[in-house]
Amino acid sequence: MSAIPDLRRITVRQSPRSPTRKILESFDQVVVVAPKSPSASLLRGIPQAGPLRKLLARSGGQSASTRLPCDNATGLLLATFTAATTFAALSWSKGIVALALRDRPGKLGVLVVGLPDDARQAALTSLVAACEAAAFELPRYQSMKSRKRRLSSVTLLGSDPRVDLDSIRAQALGNDIARWFTALPPNKLTSSSYREAIEALAEQYGLESDFLGESRLEKLGAGAFIAVSQGNANRDAGILHLRYRPKKKGSPDVALVGKGILFDTGGTNLKPFKSMLDMHMDMQGSAVALGTIIALAELSVPYAVDAWLAITPNCLSARSYKSQDVVTAANGTTIQVIHTDAEGRMVLADALALASRETPGLIIDFATLTGTCVAALTERYSGVFSNRGAANALMRKAGELSGERVWPFPMDADFDEPLKSDIADIKQCAPDASGDHILAARFLSRFVPEEIPWIHIDLSAGQNKGGLGHVPTEVTGFGVKLTLELLLQNAPQEISDALSE
Repeated sequence: MSAIPDLRRITVRQSPRSPTRKILESFDQVVVVAPKSPSASLLRGIPQAGPLRKLLARSGGQSASTRLPCDNATGLLLATFTAATTFAALSWSKGIVALALRDRPGKLGVLVVGLPDDARQAALTSLVAACEAAAFELPRYQSMKSRKRRLSSVTLLGSDPRVDLDSIRAQALGNDIARWFTALPPNKLTSSSYREAIEALAEQYGLESDFLGESRLEKLGAGAFIAVSQGNANRDAGILHLRYRPKKKGSPDVALVGKGILFDTGGTNLKPFKSMLDMHMDMQGSAVALGTIIALAELSVPYAVDAWLAITPNCLSARSYKSQDVVTAANGTTIQVIHTDAEGRMVLADALALASRETPGLIIDFATLTGTCVAALTERYSGVFSNRGAANALMRKAGELSGERVWPFPMDADFDEPLKSDIADIKQCAPDASGDHILAARFLSRFVPEEIPWIHIDLSAGQNKGGLGHVPTEVTGFGVKLTLELLLQNAPQEISDALSE
């Protein structure tokens, strides 16, 4: 299996016509969405609606299903929609789509009746998002290949007015990319194969790419990244710089930075078994940044975007960096190493410093960075930090609108006290892990000039048992939808101006 994902998309159509019985029977499955306790008159014209309505009332649940007496034996699912938030709508859609796809339909129809315009929009967009997420197949290596039919098309019936699905589909594309690479086994996703796959995708979506290998990084003074990568058996680690330029060359309006630790042993401070088991997913930040820039390119946004992906495993070897090493980052900051399992902030330090040299209007970084953020928020929210207090309200709103919920943390200067070093400019982390998510953000802030607005997202919700929102897999791809919501509601220059006031 190639490291490059199969990004064939399901077809999404919109038909303004009210569906006839013949049209309904042409689908393998039809989902009818209605308000709570739908009346008989509301469902008039839908075959088998009467028995379904009675089943729904008896069960007291959100859905009831039957089959139409036709040659195609079309499945009919009646679902009620009452969600008051985007997250609730997405969570509802995941459950409804799971029911609708039980028998592996190829063609799915969706009809919404009796809902006000805003609720209709929320129901349709969340169902499309859930169908996209459920239809995408993550990497599988079973010797027996599945021959089961896949969902190929979704038709929104009676869709008048039409629903704007461009951003929803772009979000799905970016999320699929993020989940695919995060789920790949560590022997399948190496520094070389990851780079090759990204470069292939970059060419496909019209992005420029430039790989900064270890020799170039040494010349650039990126000693924090080299400290982590020097323990590798192969010299193929580096920072991959992607550029999206819709019109002219020049400074990026926004730079996305991602932690790409392909497998994290903990290094010299070796992790125990259970802590190391899923550490092939420690590169999720880079996958989210990649998925986001590709989604923005797919939408042909009118502004310039960079992505900086810091790609290396954190290995244990005779060459691995050690506690109490002192290294110099690309912006000249000297770092006293405390714990080699705090490698994510090391590679991000240089990636942020290099991204800052391009003077972007806004920097956003993504990383599965700290266990303390998971302890603080669980795996349902992600943490956000910024060098601008005004960013907190922007990020919370983007989280509410996207359904990828975030919570801001303090960034007061006195959090620097545990990071004071007697031998270097700053300690990498504190020996005491208390509040490490905040200390990590304070550490990273040293590598972004004060004049550049910067947002750090600690992806505590990057992995959640049972999925999250509309995403049914444990790997959630959290961050793509959030960032697109932020950047599509507010142009990067507008965000930069607002955060610079």
